[in-house]
Amino acid sequence: MTLKRRTPLTERRYIVPFALITSLFFLWGFARAILDVLNKHFQTELNITITQSSFIQVATYLGYFIMAIPAGLLINKMGYKHGVVVGLLLYAVGAFLFVPGTLTNSFSAYLVALFIIACGLVFLETAANPYATELGPCETASSRLNLSQSFNGLGSALAPIVVGGLLFSRSGANVSFPYIVIGVIVLLVALIFSRSELPEIQIEKESITINSQSEMDNNNASGLSNLRQLIQNRTFLLGLFALLSYEVSEISINSYFVNFTTGMGWLSAANASYILGLSLFIFMGGRFVGSWIMRRVPAERVLYWCAYGTVLSIALLFLNCQLSIFNYKISLALLIANYFFEAIMFPTIFSLSLRGLGSLTKSASSLLMMTPVGGCGFLLMALLADYSGSLVLPFLIPLAGYVVVFIFARHKIIDKSVNEVNY
Repeated sequence: MTLKRRTPLTERRYIVPFALITSLFFLWGFARAILDVLNKHFQTELNITITQSSFIQVATYLGYFIMAIPAGLLINKMGYKHGVVVGLLLYAVGAFLFVPGTLTNSFSAYLVALFIIACGLVFLETAANPYATELGPCETASSRLNLSQSFNGLGSALAPIVVGGLLFSRSGANVSFPYIVIGVIVLLVALIFSRSELPEIQIEKESITINSQSEMDNNNASGLSNLRQLIQNRTFLLGLFALLSYEVSEISINSYFVNFTTGMGWLSAANASYILGLSLFIFMGGRFVGSWIMRRVPAERVLYWCAYGTVLSIALLFLNCQLSIFNYKISLALLIANYFFEAIMFPTIFSLSLRGLGSLTKSASSLLMMTPVGGCGFLLMALLADYSGSLVLPFLIPLAGYVVVFIFARHKIIDKSVNEVNY
């Protein structure tokens, strides 16, 4: 294994913008992790099935799918800063819409609110992910994005503990209360961003090899022209599919965690929320560790071994639950270990997919931000659970997703080796 010479994470002039952008990762991590608690809460309060509650994920991640390209096109025109402000305002509006949802006790009203929040999150993620990769040397882009994503992990870890503790307590807090608090905080953050100076990074034009081998002028290309070029870029498309597969796996497991552990009789709903929060703290720690390692070891290799770890963890979990080889604590430990291994996957796949795209970066980011639609994969897990009568069988879906990530990582290692030999 070849160790890389240490490169600065960012430049002094970018420290404040990097800190501001990193704060956004916490906000959307918190918003998305609440969904994993809402599933069980609405099943109890509204007397619905796992399949019906899975439409929480469907409504949210369809928002990502529908708004990803429009958000990318608008950010291309408005710039990163204005894209962030628009995203924060939509986030706040959706949060405040939980109030009429509670008054009417309508599941459909909650879904509309979550869809609007998702539209806001798309703007935040489409702007913040590529912006974080550009605020410093290219060599440390994956490490930098992993560091920012670590705060996404912090938000994800706190959400089930805080919100789950409120909703599953004996008093049973109103579901609109945490969203009102979130809405106020998000509006304050929007105000800070609207008054802050964020440099618009100018990306140097780079040559992009596509199937036709023709040269294209990206400086004057429209957003739609950029998308056409990306569709012809096979390396980018492979990264896009790998990121989609990862999202299917990660979001589905998070959404299924409370249902699975309570359904198996291992934990109560409240304790399952706390253990999920603990797992997401481990997830956050995995990103910090991954960020540190990738300053010394090529990102492709770190992704390869982490993908191997996830495949092994979920495969052993499946076998242990099916064959009852060991007690449930081993299965629970394997499930928690998976959070550590998958921690670096999103930012690493994301940054590797953007590598070398030059002025196509913003458009590529908008396409990559369509991949959270993979969260709808939880619907497949729910259907399998409800109609097969097995709570274990649904784990075959995330297992398949991690296998795809493993294949992508291996491809990137081979591709990097070939490029180094040619160079």
